[in-house]
Amino acid sequence: MLELLKDRISGLIEECKSMRMLKQIHSQIITSPHLPKTHNYFLITRLLFVCAISDWGSLSYATDVFRLIQNPNLSVYNIMIRAYACKDNGEPENGLWQPIILYKQMLCTGISPNYLTFPFLVKECTKKDGGSLGLSVHGQIIKVGFHGDLFVHNSLINFYSACGFLNTARRLFDGMPSRDVVSWNSLIAGYLRSGEIESALDLFGKMEERNVITWNSIITGLMQGGWPKEAIEYFFEMQVMNNDSVRPDKITIASVLSACASLGAGDHGKWVHSYLKRSGLECDMVIGTALVDMYGKCGCVESAVDVFRKMPKKDILAWTAMISAFALHGLGKEAFDLLEEMETLGVKPNHVTFVGLLSACAHSGLVEKGRLCFDLMRRVYLIKPQVHHYACMVDLLSRAGLFEEVEGLIKHMPMQPDVFVWGALLGGCQMHGNVELGEKVAQYLIDLDPSNHAFYVILCDLYAKASKFDELKRVRTLMKQRGIRKTVPGCSMIEICGVVYEFSVAGSLEVLMEEVEWVLNGLSNVMKIEEGIHGIM
Repeated sequence: MLELLKDRISGLIEECKSMRMLKQIHSQIITSPHLPKTHNYFLITRLLFVCAISDWGSLSYATDVFRLIQNPNLSVYNIMIRAYACKDNGEPENGLWQPIILYKQMLCTGISPNYLTFPFLVKECTKKDGGSLGLSVHGQIIKVGFHGDLFVHNSLINFYSACGFLNTARRLFDGMPSRDVVSWNSLIAGYLRSGEIESALDLFGKMEERNVITWNSIITGLMQGGWPKEAIEYFFEMQVMNNDSVRPDKITIASVLSACASLGAGDHGKWVHSYLKRSGLECDMVIGTALVDMYGKCGCVESAVDVFRKMPKKDILAWTAMISAFALHGLGKEAFDLLEEMETLGVKPNHVTFVGLLSACAHSGLVEKGRLCFDLMRRVYLIKPQVHHYACMVDLLSRAGLFEEVEGLIKHMPMQPDVFVWGALLGGCQMHGNVELGEKVAQYLIDLDPSNHAFYVILCDLYAKASKFDELKRVRTLMKQRGIRKTVPGCSMIEICGVVYEFSVAGSLEVLMEEVEWVLNGLSNVMKIEEGIHGIM
């Protein structure tokens, strides 16, 4: 009978989905007079686990339950260490985080840790970037004898990788008697986090088994590391190599859409969108926002609007992505119409939204609208302008040739103008041929960053347009003396029929260049023929 009662209460704990219900079960356990101590302890431990680990649980309530347990055993300590390591546990006490305090308390009561204790201690050190603390925990692992355990080893690789100790992580990895996919993923993520993309790809190529986390790490890492073309290539390789064994998830789709946006690869982006529809994956706010961003950056504004309008829920990021898409294409009126719609629905714009709106004004030549927008941000929404807002305003006014107003704005900035502010002004001087001011700004930027070739090039362009050839020669001589040249060769990309072609100063595909040369010669011949016809007429 008592065994049946224990099983019934245990079943209720497993089925529980709310703290209200869990508290009722807890009351039933502590008020049941006939439950033996062993049954009571078992049920309290199960309740503690559900309360501490569940998404809907309460760590504070679990802590209260834990404090009432007399003589907690290893399982109870492991539950609490795991709960604190997986959730934000506030400020440290006496310089130590809660999982470490629990671990020390456990040792003081004579309880020895097991292989389930250490991964969460190491996770806490990883989360808090506790380099020295993590080393101490590693020492404890060796002392107790769990350094050969796969799960413990994986947590250490992840810790050393996350803290930037990649050589140590690699030594641990190479010394493992057996590895699983988590071992490989942890080290690959560490390489990608540190920008060592080639090392990550080399390790990826040696893997026999890959899961969706592996592919997501590579695709996202390539995208964030400035290799968007390769990110798309690995996405398609994922389709070919895995068939249905490993399918892309929302993280994969969001990352590859960002890569398409970065390249302006609209055809690839459309294919990913169609794949999303076929796959049955939910197009949530994150994916919807990524699609709006991709279509906007690929020049498909109508498609961006279509996706945006079909989104059932929109957060501020989605609204901002759509405003930014309008801004990119100089559609200032549409951007401000969307702002009005936002305000009507009670969605408050943030500082990023105003960057989009001010950019829309700059690209549309809406000077007065830009001034009003800048004022609206400060006075109505109480958003303190940051340096990038000032850069947008400088860009707007410089494009309009209002240099006196620009100088006044920069002079009264509450923070030091950065390179983007001065760069926007220099761009305006270049556009309007304002040599006198442009010369001052360029010289200031050169003094600020003497190795940046762009400032020298713009200054040369200003002198060339003003026919100041002596000054032009002086700047070029200075560049030569300082060894200033473009470290990254200039390149451009274009997508044709789903293929991204890259043209670079450093060289392009010979076959491709032969085709381009053939087309140019053909156009040249046509122009000569037409010129000859007009000459006769």
